[in-house]
Amino acid sequence: MQITNPIIPNKPVEVLVSDKGELDLKAICIFTAIGFFLDEDTYWTHKKVLRPATVNQLDTHKKVVSSESYFHWHYTPRRITFDEALEEFTSLFETIVSEQIKDKKVILPLSGGLDSRTQAGALKHLGAKVSSYSYDFENGYPETKIAQQIAKVCDFDFQSFKIGKGYLWNTLNELANINQCQSDFTSPRQMAIADQFSAMGDVFSLGHWGDVLFDSYNCPELSHKAQIEFLIKKLLKRGGLEFASNLWSVWNLEGDFESYFKNRISNALSTIAIEDTNARLRAFKSKYWAPRWTSVNLSIFENRKPITLPYYDNRMCEFICTIPEDYLKDRQLQIAYLKKRNPELARLTWQDKRPYNLYTYQNPNALRTFTYKVGNKLKRMVQQISGRPYIQRNWELQFLGKENRKQLEAVLANAKLSEFIPDKLAEKYTTQFYSTDSLQNSHALNMLIVLAKFNETQNHD
Repeated sequence: MQITNPIIPNKPVEVLVSDKGELDLKAICIFTAIGFFLDEDTYWTHKKVLRPATVNQLDTHKKVVSSESYFHWHYTPRRITFDEALEEFTSLFETIVSEQIKDKKVILPLSGGLDSRTQAGALKHLGAKVSSYSYDFENGYPETKIAQQIAKVCDFDFQSFKIGKGYLWNTLNELANINQCQSDFTSPRQMAIADQFSAMGDVFSLGHWGDVLFDSYNCPELSHKAQIEFLIKKLLKRGGLEFASNLWSVWNLEGDFESYFKNRISNALSTIAIEDTNARLRAFKSKYWAPRWTSVNLSIFENRKPITLPYYDNRMCEFICTIPEDYLKDRQLQIAYLKKRNPELARLTWQDKRPYNLYTYQNPNALRTFTYKVGNKLKRMVQQISGRPYIQRNWELQFLGKENRKQLEAVLANAKLSEFIPDKLAEKYTTQFYSTDSLQNSHALNMLIVLAKFNETQNHD
Protein backbone atom coordinates (compact mmCIF):
# COMPACT_ATOMS: atom_id res chain seq x y z
CA MET A 1 0.00 0.00 0.00
CA GLN A 2 1.27 3.47 -0.89
CA ILE A 3 0.37 6.62 1.06
CA THR A 4 1.40 10.07 -0.13
CA ASN A 5 1.25 12.43 2.81
CA PRO A 6 0.51 16.12 2.02
CA ILE A 7 2.96 18.91 2.83
CA ILE A 8 0.66 19.79 5.72
CA PRO A 9 -1.36 16.66 6.55
CA ASN A 10 -4.87 17.30 7.86
CA LYS A 11 -4.72 14.21 10.09
CA PRO A 12 -1.94 12.07 11.59
CA VAL A 13 -1.57 8.65 9.94
CA GLU A 14 -0.28 6.13 12.47
CA VAL A 15 1.91 3.25 11.29
CA LEU A 16 4.08 0.51 12.76
CA VAL A 17 7.85 0.68 12.76
CA SER A 18 8.36 -2.51 14.77
CA ASP A 19 6.28 -5.43 15.98
CA LYS A 20 6.41 -4.70 19.70
CA GLY A 21 6.98 -1.66 21.83
CA GLU A 22 6.26 0.14 25.05
CA LEU A 23 5.10 3.54 26.21
CA ASP A 24 7.39 6.25 24.87
CA LEU A 25 7.69 8.20 28.12
CA LYS A 26 10.12 10.74 26.68
CA ALA A 27 7.69 11.56 23.86
CA ILE A 28 4.87 11.86 26.39
CA CYS A 29 6.93 14.33 28.41
CA ILE A 30 7.33 16.57 25.36
CA PHE A 31 3.61 16.21 24.69
CA THR A 32 2.79 17.44 28.19
CA ALA A 33 5.19 20.37 27.86
CA ILE A 34 3.94 21.76 24.54
CA GLY A 35 0.48 20.23 24.13
CA PHE A 36 1.19 18.14 21.04
CA PHE A 37 3.42 15.28 19.96
CA LEU A 38 6.62 16.30 18.21
CA ASP A 39 7.62 15.09 14.76
CA GLU A 40 6.61 11.42 14.31
CA ASP A 41 6.14 10.67 18.03
CA THR A 42 3.14 8.86 19.48
CA TYR A 43 2.40 7.37 22.89
CA TRP A 44 4.26 4.23 21.81
CA THR A 45 7.81 3.38 20.74
CA HIS A 46 6.65 0.97 18.01
CA LYS A 47 4.06 3.32 16.51
CA LYS A 48 4.87 6.52 14.64
CA VAL A 49 2.99 8.90 12.39
CA LEU A 50 3.96 9.44 8.78
CA ARG A 51 6.05 12.52 8.25
CA PRO A 52 4.68 15.34 6.09
CA ALA A 53 5.50 15.51 2.37
CA THR A 54 6.50 11.87 2.07
CA VAL A 55 5.65 8.94 -0.17
CA ASN A 56 5.37 5.83 1.99
CA GLN A 57 5.20 2.15 1.17
CA LEU A 58 3.43 0.01 3.80
CA ASP A 59 2.98 -3.74 4.05
CA THR A 60 -0.32 -5.44 4.82
CA HIS A 61 0.22 -4.90 8.56
CA LYS A 62 0.65 -1.10 8.15
CA LYS A 63 4.35 -1.44 8.80
CA VAL A 64 6.59 1.04 6.98
CA VAL A 65 8.70 -0.52 4.23
CA SER A 66 10.09 2.72 2.82
CA SER A 67 9.55 6.47 3.08
CA GLU A 68 10.85 9.20 0.76
CA SER A 69 10.39 12.98 0.91
CA TYR A 70 9.03 14.72 -2.18
CA PHE A 71 9.12 18.31 -0.84
CA HIS A 72 11.40 20.31 1.43
CA TRP A 73 10.51 23.72 2.79
CA HIS A 74 12.67 26.35 1.15
CA TYR A 75 12.93 30.09 0.66
CA THR A 76 13.45 30.99 -2.99
CA PRO A 77 11.93 34.47 -3.39
CA ARG A 78 11.15 35.57 -6.92
CA ARG A 79 11.72 39.06 -8.28
CA ILE A 80 8.10 40.07 -8.52
CA THR A 81 6.23 43.17 -7.43
CA PHE A 82 3.75 43.15 -4.57
CA ASP A 83 0.89 43.65 -7.03
CA GLU A 84 2.06 40.63 -9.01
CA ALA A 85 2.20 38.57 -5.82
CA LEU A 86 -1.30 39.75 -4.90
CA GLU A 87 -2.63 38.81 -8.33
CA GLU A 88 -1.09 35.34 -8.05
CA PHE A 89 -2.46 34.85 -4.54
CA THR A 90 -5.93 35.97 -5.63
CA SER A 91 -5.99 33.53 -8.52
CA LEU A 92 -4.52 30.63 -6.53
CA PHE A 93 -6.64 31.12 -3.44
CA GLU A 94 -9.93 31.41 -5.30
CA THR A 95 -9.04 28.47 -7.56
CA ILE A 96 -8.34 26.26 -4.54
CA VAL A 97 -11.51 27.34 -2.73
CA SER A 98 -13.60 26.76 -5.86
CA GLU A 99 -12.12 23.31 -6.46
CA GLN A 100 -12.62 22.29 -2.84
CA ILE A 101 -16.23 23.35 -2.37
CA LYS A 102 -17.55 22.62 -5.89
CA ASP A 103 -21.33 23.20 -5.80
CA LYS A 104 -21.80 22.16 -2.18
CA LYS A 105 -23.26 24.28 0.60
CA VAL A 106 -20.38 25.57 2.69
CA ILE A 107 -20.21 25.73 6.47
CA LEU A 108 -18.01 28.70 7.34
CA PRO A 109 -16.84 29.40 10.91
CA LEU A 110 -16.37 33.17 11.25
CA SER A 111 -14.33 35.20 13.71
CA GLY A 112 -13.22 38.80 13.94
CA GLY A 113 -9.84 37.94 12.43
CA LEU A 114 -8.49 37.79 8.89
CA ASP A 115 -8.39 34.15 7.80
CA SER A 116 -12.12 33.45 7.88
CA ARG A 117 -12.82 36.96 6.58
CA THR A 118 -10.54 36.31 3.60
CA GLN A 119 -12.45 33.10 2.93
CA ALA A 120 -15.72 34.98 3.22
CA GLY A 121 -14.47 37.38 0.55
CA ALA A 122 -13.56 34.51 -1.77
CA LEU A 123 -16.79 32.58 -1.18
CA LYS A 124 -18.86 35.72 -1.79
CA HIS A 125 -16.98 36.41 -5.03
CA LEU A 126 -17.46 32.81 -6.17
CA GLY A 127 -21.19 32.96 -5.46
CA ALA A 128 -21.07 30.01 -3.07
CA LYS A 129 -23.97 28.90 -0.90
CA VAL A 130 -22.78 29.58 2.64
CA SER A 131 -24.07 28.95 6.13
CA SER A 132 -21.85 30.75 8.62
CA TYR A 133 -21.62 30.76 12.37
CA SER A 134 -19.60 32.11 15.27
CA TYR A 135 -19.45 31.70 19.02
CA ASP A 136 -18.19 33.51 22.05
CA PHE A 137 -17.65 32.63 25.68
CA GLU A 138 -20.27 33.16 28.33
CA ASN A 139 -19.25 36.50 29.89
CA GLY A 140 -16.47 36.87 27.30
CA TYR A 141 -15.67 39.16 24.38
CA PRO A 142 -18.65 39.30 21.98
CA GLU A 143 -16.77 37.92 18.97
CA THR A 144 -20.04 37.06 17.24
CA LYS A 145 -20.69 40.77 16.75
CA ILE A 146 -17.96 41.18 14.12
CA ALA A 147 -18.69 37.77 12.61
CA GLN A 148 -22.33 38.68 12.15
CA GLN A 149 -21.32 41.89 10.38
CA ILE A 150 -19.13 39.88 8.00
CA ALA A 151 -22.02 37.51 7.27
CA LYS A 152 -24.34 40.45 6.65
CA VAL A 153 -21.96 42.09 4.18
CA CYS A 154 -21.68 38.79 2.28
CA ASP A 155 -25.38 37.92 2.59
CA PHE A 156 -24.60 34.60 4.28
CA ASP A 157 -26.90 32.73 6.64
CA PHE A 158 -25.60 33.20 10.16
CA GLN A 159 -26.01 31.56 13.55
CA SER A 160 -24.44 32.65 16.83
CA PHE A 161 -23.65 30.35 19.75
CA LYS A 162 -22.60 30.76 23.35
CA ILE A 163 -19.94 28.49 24.88
CA GLY A 164 -21.24 27.75 28.35
CA LYS A 165 -19.90 26.28 31.58
CA GLY A 166 -19.24 22.62 32.07
CA TYR A 167 -20.21 21.26 28.65
CA LEU A 168 -16.91 19.34 28.60
CA TRP A 169 -17.91 16.60 31.00
CA ASN A 170 -20.79 15.37 28.85
CA THR A 171 -18.64 15.28 25.71
CA LEU A 172 -15.34 14.09 27.18
CA ASN A 173 -15.58 10.43 26.15
CA GLU A 174 -16.56 11.28 22.59
CA LEU A 175 -13.85 13.93 22.36
CA ALA A 176 -11.18 11.53 23.61
CA ASN A 177 -12.26 9.05 20.97
CA ILE A 178 -12.20 11.69 18.22
CA ASN A 179 -8.78 13.21 18.91
CA GLN A 180 -7.28 9.99 20.31
CA CYS A 181 -5.95 11.92 23.33
CA GLN A 182 -3.42 13.71 21.14
CA SER A 183 -4.51 17.17 22.22
CA ASP A 184 -6.03 18.81 25.27
CA PHE A 185 -9.80 18.84 25.50
CA THR A 186 -10.53 22.53 26.07
CA SER A 187 -8.79 24.06 23.02
CA PRO A 188 -11.32 22.64 20.50
CA ARG A 189 -14.20 24.80 21.74
CA GLN A 190 -16.29 23.80 18.73
CA MET A 191 -17.05 20.52 20.48
CA ALA A 192 -19.64 22.43 22.50
CA ILE A 193 -21.73 23.05 19.37
CA ALA A 194 -20.70 20.10 17.18
CA ASP A 195 -24.19 18.58 17.21
CA GLN A 196 -25.51 21.61 15.33
CA PHE A 197 -23.03 21.29 12.44
CA SER A 198 -24.83 18.57 10.51
CA ALA A 199 -27.82 20.73 9.64
CA MET A 200 -25.75 23.71 8.47
CA GLY A 201 -24.38 22.47 5.17
CA ASP A 202 -22.35 19.92 3.25
CA VAL A 203 -18.69 20.78 3.76
CA PHE A 204 -16.55 22.95 6.01
CA SER A 205 -14.27 25.58 4.54
CA LEU A 206 -11.66 26.22 7.24
CA GLY A 207 -9.06 28.98 7.33
CA HIS A 208 -6.51 27.25 9.55
CA TRP A 209 -2.85 28.15 9.05
CA GLY A 210 -3.41 31.27 6.98
CA ASP A 211 -2.15 33.38 9.89
CA VAL A 212 1.17 31.47 9.86
CA LEU A 213 1.80 31.31 6.12
CA PHE A 214 0.85 34.93 5.54
CA ASP A 215 2.65 36.61 8.40
CA SER A 216 6.14 36.93 9.79
CA TYR A 217 7.70 36.91 13.23
CA ASN A 218 9.53 40.11 12.19
CA CYS A 219 12.69 38.73 13.80
CA PRO A 220 16.18 39.98 12.98
CA GLU A 221 18.53 37.37 11.55
CA LEU A 222 19.21 34.91 14.36
CA SER A 223 21.77 32.16 14.86
CA HIS A 224 20.67 28.52 14.98
CA LYS A 225 21.04 28.58 18.76
CA ALA A 226 18.99 31.77 19.08
CA GLN A 227 16.28 30.30 16.84
CA ILE A 228 16.09 27.27 19.13
CA GLU A 229 15.62 29.50 22.16
CA PHE A 230 12.97 31.50 20.31
CA LEU A 231 11.06 28.37 19.34
CA ILE A 232 11.24 26.87 22.82
CA LYS A 233 9.66 30.00 24.27
CA LYS A 234 6.89 29.78 21.68
CA LEU A 235 6.34 26.07 22.12
CA LEU A 236 6.31 25.68 25.88
CA LYS A 237 2.93 26.11 27.51
CA ARG A 238 2.67 28.04 30.74
CA GLY A 239 3.90 25.66 33.44
CA GLY A 240 4.66 23.02 30.80
CA LEU A 241 8.39 22.81 31.44
CA GLU A 242 7.90 22.22 35.16
CA PHE A 243 5.17 19.63 34.64
CA ALA A 244 7.17 17.68 32.04
CA SER A 245 10.29 17.84 34.21
CA ASN A 246 8.33 16.42 37.15
CA LEU A 247 7.06 13.55 35.01
CA TRP A 248 10.60 12.91 33.76
CA SER A 249 11.74 12.67 37.36
CA VAL A 250 8.97 10.38 38.68
CA TRP A 251 9.44 8.08 35.68
CA ASN A 252 13.18 7.92 36.43
CA LEU A 253 14.23 8.78 32.89
CA GLU A 254 17.90 9.23 32.11
CA GLY A 255 19.30 12.76 32.01
CA ASP A 256 16.97 15.75 32.30
CA PHE A 257 13.94 16.80 30.33
CA GLU A 258 15.06 20.31 29.41
CA SER A 259 18.26 19.11 27.73
CA TYR A 260 16.43 16.35 25.89
CA PHE A 261 13.73 18.76 24.71
CA LYS A 262 16.25 21.35 23.51
CA ASN A 263 18.15 18.67 21.60
CA ARG A 264 14.97 17.45 19.90
CA ILE A 265 14.08 20.98 18.79
CA SER A 266 17.61 21.54 17.51
CA ASN A 267 17.52 18.33 15.48
CA ALA A 268 14.11 19.17 14.05
CA LEU A 269 15.18 22.68 13.09
CA SER A 270 18.33 21.30 11.44
CA THR A 271 16.17 19.50 8.86
CA ILE A 272 15.16 22.89 7.40
CA ALA A 273 17.84 24.26 5.07
CA ILE A 274 16.73 27.89 4.95
CA GLU A 275 19.01 30.84 5.75
CA ASP A 276 16.35 33.51 6.27
CA THR A 277 15.31 33.40 9.94
CA ASN A 278 11.63 34.24 9.50
CA ALA A 279 11.13 31.88 6.58
CA ARG A 280 12.87 29.11 8.55
CA LEU A 281 10.68 29.64 11.61
CA ARG A 282 7.56 29.60 9.45
CA ALA A 283 8.72 26.35 7.86
CA PHE A 284 9.37 24.81 11.29
CA LYS A 285 5.86 25.63 12.45
CA SER A 286 4.34 24.32 9.22
CA LYS A 287 6.35 21.10 9.31
CA TYR A 288 6.09 20.24 13.00
CA TRP A 289 3.36 22.33 14.61
CA ALA A 290 0.51 22.29 12.11
CA PRO A 291 0.33 18.51 11.54
CA ARG A 292 0.47 17.55 15.22
CA TRP A 293 -1.49 20.38 16.87
CA THR A 294 -3.76 22.22 14.43
CA SER A 295 -4.60 19.14 12.39
CA VAL A 296 -5.47 17.05 15.44
CA ASN A 297 -8.08 19.60 16.45
CA LEU A 298 -9.57 19.55 12.95
CA SER A 299 -10.89 16.10 13.79
CA ILE A 300 -13.83 17.62 15.65
CA PHE A 301 -15.05 19.29 12.46
CA GLU A 302 -14.36 16.24 10.30
CA ASN A 303 -16.23 13.98 12.70
CA ARG A 304 -19.42 15.80 11.67
CA LYS A 305 -18.82 16.93 8.06
CA PRO A 306 -16.06 16.76 5.42
CA ILE A 307 -13.47 19.52 5.73
CA THR A 308 -11.61 21.64 3.17
CA LEU A 309 -8.54 23.73 3.97
CA PRO A 310 -7.36 26.24 1.34
CA TYR A 311 -4.17 27.13 3.23
CA TYR A 312 -3.22 23.46 3.64
CA ASP A 313 -3.19 22.90 -0.12
CA ASN A 314 0.22 21.82 -1.46
CA ARG A 315 0.09 24.60 -4.04
CA MET A 316 -0.29 27.22 -1.32
CA CYS A 317 2.75 25.88 0.56
CA GLU A 318 4.81 25.90 -2.66
CA PHE A 319 3.62 29.43 -3.43
CA ILE A 320 4.66 30.75 -0.02
CA CYS A 321 8.22 29.47 -0.50
CA THR A 322 8.65 31.79 -3.51
CA ILE A 323 7.20 35.01 -2.09
CA PRO A 324 9.58 37.69 -0.73
CA GLU A 325 9.45 37.82 3.06
CA ASP A 326 8.68 41.54 3.01
CA TYR A 327 5.36 40.81 1.29
CA LEU A 328 4.34 38.34 3.99
CA LYS A 329 4.93 40.61 6.97
CA ASP A 330 1.92 41.88 8.89
CA ARG A 331 -0.65 39.98 6.82
CA GLN A 332 -0.15 42.36 3.88
CA LEU A 333 -1.34 40.02 1.13
CA GLN A 334 -4.54 39.01 2.91
CA ILE A 335 -5.31 42.63 3.77
CA ALA A 336 -4.69 43.77 0.20
CA TYR A 337 -6.83 40.92 -1.09
CA LEU A 338 -9.78 41.98 1.08
CA LYS A 339 -9.44 45.63 0.10
CA LYS A 340 -9.39 44.61 -3.55
CA ARG A 341 -12.09 41.97 -3.53
CA ASN A 342 -14.52 43.39 -0.97
CA PRO A 343 -13.73 46.84 0.50
CA GLU A 344 -16.82 46.69 2.72
CA LEU A 345 -15.37 43.66 4.52
CA ALA A 346 -12.11 45.54 4.99
CA ARG A 347 -13.98 48.41 6.70
CA LEU A 348 -15.26 46.15 9.48
CA THR A 349 -13.34 46.11 12.77
CA TRP A 350 -10.29 43.85 12.85
CA GLN A 351 -10.53 42.04 16.18
CA ASP A 352 -6.76 41.89 16.75
CA LYS A 353 -6.48 45.65 16.16
CA ARG A 354 -9.80 46.81 17.59
CA PRO A 355 -11.26 49.40 17.46
CA TYR A 356 -9.61 49.82 14.01
CA ASN A 357 -10.25 48.23 10.63
CA LEU A 358 -7.98 47.25 7.74
CA TYR A 359 -7.84 50.81 6.49
CA THR A 360 -7.19 52.55 9.81
CA TYR A 361 -5.12 50.16 11.99
CA GLN A 362 -1.79 51.57 10.80
CA ASN A 363 -2.74 55.11 11.86
CA PRO A 364 -4.29 54.75 15.31
CA ASN A 365 -5.71 57.76 17.08
CA ALA A 366 -4.36 58.08 20.63
CA LEU A 367 -7.62 59.40 22.08
CA ARG A 368 -9.72 56.74 20.36
CA THR A 369 -7.39 53.97 21.53
CA PHE A 370 -7.38 55.28 25.10
CA THR A 371 -11.17 55.67 25.15
CA TYR A 372 -11.65 52.12 23.85
CA LYS A 373 -9.27 50.59 26.39
CA VAL A 374 -10.80 52.47 29.31
CA GLY A 375 -14.33 51.55 28.24
CA ASN A 376 -13.37 47.91 27.82
CA LYS A 377 -11.72 47.83 31.25
CA LEU A 378 -14.77 49.39 32.89
CA LYS A 379 -17.04 46.75 31.36
CA ARG A 380 -14.82 44.01 32.78
CA MET A 381 -14.79 45.63 36.20
CA VAL A 382 -18.59 45.86 36.22
CA GLN A 383 -18.80 42.19 35.24
CA GLN A 384 -16.40 41.25 38.02
CA ILE A 385 -18.34 43.22 40.65
CA SER A 386 -21.63 41.70 39.52
CA GLY A 387 -20.23 38.18 39.94
CA ARG A 388 -19.69 37.51 36.23
CA PRO A 389 -15.88 37.53 35.80
CA TYR A 390 -14.62 38.19 32.28
CA ILE A 391 -13.83 34.92 30.48
CA GLN A 392 -10.93 34.74 28.00
CA ARG A 393 -10.18 30.99 27.90
CA ASN A 394 -12.33 27.90 27.62
CA TRP A 395 -10.72 26.14 30.59
CA GLU A 396 -12.09 28.90 32.83
CA LEU A 397 -15.61 27.78 31.95
CA GLN A 398 -14.84 24.06 32.17
CA PHE A 399 -12.58 23.86 35.25
CA LEU A 400 -13.39 26.71 37.64
CA GLY A 401 -16.08 26.33 40.28
CA LYS A 402 -17.18 23.61 42.71
CA GLU A 403 -19.20 21.55 40.25
CA ASN A 404 -16.42 21.55 37.65
CA ARG A 405 -13.90 20.53 40.30
CA LYS A 406 -16.14 17.66 41.35
CA GLN A 407 -16.42 16.45 37.75
CA LEU A 408 -12.70 16.81 37.12
CA GLU A 409 -11.66 14.88 40.22
CA ALA A 410 -14.12 12.13 39.29
CA VAL A 411 -12.51 11.82 35.85
CA LEU A 412 -9.04 11.47 37.38
CA ALA A 413 -10.25 8.90 39.90
CA ASN A 414 -12.34 6.81 37.51
CA ALA A 415 -9.49 6.60 35.01
CA LYS A 416 -7.18 5.13 37.68
CA LEU A 417 -4.58 7.76 36.82
CA SER A 418 -2.47 6.63 39.77
CA GLU A 419 -1.41 3.62 37.69
CA PHE A 420 0.28 6.04 35.32
CA ILE A 421 1.13 9.13 37.37
CA PRO A 422 1.68 9.22 41.15
CA ASP A 423 -1.28 10.51 43.15
CA LYS A 424 0.90 13.12 44.85
CA LEU A 425 1.78 14.77 41.54
CA ALA A 426 -1.82 14.88 40.32
CA GLU A 427 -2.99 16.20 43.70
CA LYS A 428 -0.26 18.83 43.67
CA TYR A 429 -1.42 20.40 40.42
CA THR A 430 -5.11 20.07 41.20
CA THR A 431 -4.60 21.79 44.56
CA GLN A 432 -2.43 24.52 43.08
CA PHE A 433 -5.00 25.20 40.36
CA TYR A 434 -7.88 25.62 42.78
CA SER A 435 -6.09 27.29 45.68
CA THR A 436 -3.18 29.38 44.42
CA ASP A 437 -2.78 30.06 40.69
CA SER A 438 -5.27 28.71 38.17
CA LEU A 439 -3.56 30.35 35.18
CA GLN A 440 -0.11 28.91 35.93
CA ASN A 441 -1.49 25.41 36.51
CA SER A 442 -4.25 25.22 33.90
CA HIS A 443 -2.11 23.52 31.26
CA ALA A 444 -0.93 20.84 33.69
CA LEU A 445 -4.54 20.19 34.64
CA ASN A 446 -5.46 19.90 30.97
CA MET A 447 -2.69 17.37 30.42
CA LEU A 448 -3.67 15.37 33.50
CA ILE A 449 -7.16 14.92 32.07
CA VAL A 450 -5.77 13.87 28.69
CA LEU A 451 -3.41 11.34 30.27
CA ALA A 452 -6.23 10.08 32.47
CA LYS A 453 -8.48 9.41 29.47
CA PHE A 454 -5.59 7.79 27.60
CA ASN A 455 -4.89 5.53 30.58
CA GLU A 456 -8.59 4.68 30.83
CA THR A 457 -8.60 3.70 27.14
CA GLN A 458 -5.65 1.36 27.65
CA ASN A 459 -7.34 -0.28 30.62
CA HIS A 460 -10.49 -0.89 28.58
CA ASP A 461 -8.47 -2.34 25.73
